[in-house]
Amino acid sequence: MKSSMGRRRFAVGAAKGIPIALALAGLAPVAEACSICRCGDPTFNALGKDVLSASGWRVAFDWERFAKSQGNDTAGESTIEQRYTADFAYSIADRMLLVARLPYSERTLTEHAGADTERTNTSGLADPEIYAQVRLWASPFTGALGRRANISATLGLKTDWGVNDESRGGARLDEHAQPGTGSTDYFAGLSGYYLINRDSTLFSSVQLRVPGTNNFNYRYGRIYLANFAYERKLAAHVDSVLELNYRHAERDRIDAAGTLDGDTGGAVLYLTPRVLFEVGGGVVLRLAAQVPVVKNLYGEQTERTVYNIGLTYAFGG
Repeated sequence: MKSSMGRRRFAVGAAKGIPIALALAGLAPVAEACSICRCGDPTFNALGKDVLSASGWRVAFDWERFAKSQGNDTAGESTIEQRYTADFAYSIADRMLLVARLPYSERTLTEHAGADTERTNTSGLADPEIYAQVRLWASPFTGALGRRANISATLGLKTDWGVNDESRGGARLDEHAQPGTGSTDYFAGLSGYYLINRDSTLFSSVQLRVPGTNNFNYRYGRIYLANFAYERKLAAHVDSVLELNYRHAERDRIDAAGTLDGDTGGAVLYLTPRVLFEVGGGVVLRLAAQVPVVKNLYGEQTERTVYNIGLTYAFGG
């Protein structure tokens, strides 16, 4: 990988995920394959735990702020990304969910080598995703709680439609300054939920993502994710969620020779509190912070808190 500061390689690399875990309870995650990848389950975050319960449309919009740094005082880089994502989902009967995600990225990459510092700002379409979730099993319907438990499977792909050839002065920018990855990735997962009572639910999901290689021979490491969440209603129009989000990734491959970036990949465990407010008219406001509490990253990397604000709107079929 070559940057605009000569031919140094500074890895912002992705600590994307290899899961360690677990259970059943929600919707399979669809994590972005990017150099600063959010852990967790964006479908659960944006659309809720039981999107198959009723036919119809759901539309969501999210703003997220990511930040990480890599390298040391002698040579390194840091990246800040503002990501805006629109989700369009349609439930067919109570069996299948179809989802399209359209992200837009604004990035600031700051590289330093000794006393020299260079900052690069980019923006553009990130990589859209298309996937389907299918219910595999559900407990019998009861009058009090409906379907108390559910297991679903998700299968989909991240497209290579995002911008991955941004350049300055005729030279392509660093891989981690690119809004999109330039690769087609495939992912699959299992998920489920269990209603404890009218006010409390357990949710969990696992996912494997297999990134492809882009036109510049860069390939992000294979990603594994696991998520576990407890959701509880606090008031008539207020819900709370507390999540554990685990991510582990293999190292990135940076060229056709198979060279691995030693400062990419590894494992992170996040603690994520979230609050949801029903504001009326079918609209839900969501606020969350994803805090890294355990890190075992390869090389020299720092993951910082991810902030999320979102709106979800549901309407009939």
